[in-house]
Amino acid sequence: MKILDKSITVDELKKIAVNTFGDMVKAVADIEKSLLAIDAELHSDLEALLLENGSKQNNLWGINFYPDLPGDDFIEFDSVINMRPSQGNMSRGVDDPAVQKKITAVVDKWVKK
Repeated sequence: MKILDKSITVDELKKIAVNTFGDMVKAVADIEKSLLAIDAELHSDLEALLLENGSKQNNLWGINFYPDLPGDDFIEFDSVINMRPSQGNMSRGVDDPAVQKKITAVVDKWVKK
């Protein structure tokens, strides 16, 4: 479990996936600070790590990476931590396309495809 301080490749994500879920890596993006935490069993663990390092809850969004899948299937916007009625997000997904775009920008900063 770590907050990235340098970019990571898809091949590196594949190695992490093999050691955890087989084909998936959990991640949490901070869309305000443009940070990405990866590699935990639970999104909530990554969320806690970012909160301990100064992130704010309303900027954190849980996602999953599928390094073997191309294009839009690489990122899945799905996590229990995303359920936030107070922010208008009523599902485990990320309902707001603008927030999805911000998350994708964070991913593009840190993950080299």
